[in-house]
Amino acid sequence: MFDRFLFKQIDNSPLLIFRIFFGILVSLECYGAIITGWVKRNLIDPQFTFTFIGFEWLQPLPGLGMYFYFFVMGSLGICIALGYKYRYSIIAFALLWTGVYLMQKTAYNNHYYLLILISTIMAFLPANGNYSLDAKNNPSLRAIKMPAFVKWVIVLQLLIVYTYASFAKLYGDWLDFSIIEILFKNKRSYPVIGGLLQDPLLHKIVGISGIIFDLLIVPALLWKPTRKWAFVASIFFHLFNSIVFQIGIFPYLALAFSVFFFGPEVIRKIFFKDKETYQEDEVIVPPKRKLVLGILFIYFLFQLVLPIRHYFIKDDVLWTEEGHRMSWRMMLRSRTGITSIKIVGSTTKNSFLVNFDEYLTKAQKNKIACYPDFMWQFSQRLKQEYKEKGEEISVYVNSRVSVNGKPYQQFISPDIDLGKVTWNHFKHNDWILPSTPQE
Repeated sequence: MFDRFLFKQIDNSPLLIFRIFFGILVSLECYGAIITGWVKRNLIDPQFTFTFIGFEWLQPLPGLGMYFYFFVMGSLGICIALGYKYRYSIIAFALLWTGVYLMQKTAYNNHYYLLILISTIMAFLPANGNYSLDAKNNPSLRAIKMPAFVKWVIVLQLLIVYTYASFAKLYGDWLDFSIIEILFKNKRSYPVIGGLLQDPLLHKIVGISGIIFDLLIVPALLWKPTRKWAFVASIFFHLFNSIVFQIGIFPYLALAFSVFFFGPEVIRKIFFKDKETYQEDEVIVPPKRKLVLGILFIYFLFQLVLPIRHYFIKDDVLWTEEGHRMSWRMMLRSRTGITSIKIVGSTTKNSFLVNFDEYLTKAQKNKIACYPDFMWQFSQRLKQEYKEKGEEISVYVNSRVSVNGKPYQQFISPDIDLGKVTWNHFKHNDWILPSTPQE
């Protein structure tokens, strides 16, 4: 029965149309990053980027190189949509996107990480089996079927994303709607809806519906009696997020995933001229069945464990940020900080405060003010810079942080030399002071 569930052959039309949607969307994301100035602000203007810790060697290309980098990724998106050299195109895109994700985190968004996962998954799927230039040029590739596990891999990945996002909202500042008020406050100037977004009743509706939507949308799309209503709710939910929060392609990518929940007869009727769906009851177990199952088990075990790693790290992730990224904790907090960094010469004992304007962009200064990994990385960079000049220094950070509009608290031990400490990826960094419960 297990083999039948995973390896039964089903119609491949959802995968084909998703490939087209995915290619178009990532192409728009990459070309849009050039046009809107995202590439310039985050990869060209900064003197240096804050990479994910451990990937400091991964730096932006010099000069105008990152424009070319994103142009190539956008062009690969077109190739993916057309199904041209699909396997090479999707692998190249996955690698290049992962590279740009790791080389800067100042402009972090959860959907950047989701794109890594989906493009990596798509690299192993037969998404060019039809309605592709590959199939046109090589008719032997043409197929109207795929193993059922292809669909369930996508569905399970979505279920993990939405479920973790729902449970993450079950905390005080979401349940009393105060964080929603904060998130909407700077949208006051929006035409037409700006005033509406300040309404406490809307905050309650958004807070409650956000939890319910994330928890139930995947099951509701899977169940035929609720599928159409769930799809309508999904359209409203994601368009609302797109308009209010302006988070790039993610809302439209989320809608594109809906094709995996509708029957192939619906997909072919709407999108393809070939209306005949695959109807045979055929189970094809791959020769390397154990390898396939092993890879799937390891992958999804990782996806289940990684987002909850913060539960095994001392103190509250909302305060420390340790374990926040890649855990589907979306739209949950607002952080502000007042931070200064003091350099003390090891021999002269002379000290002075760092002028952030000499090193950082506005966005980077905002991150330095309240995120511990940014503070640590900048301290390490300062120490290395002075070492190259033949000077040994100590770097002390004095930081007070406010989370979700609460009173500022001392965040970093001001007497710890951050130039000397190491960063712990999987346990608490003791120089981050404990949070103090507040009413």
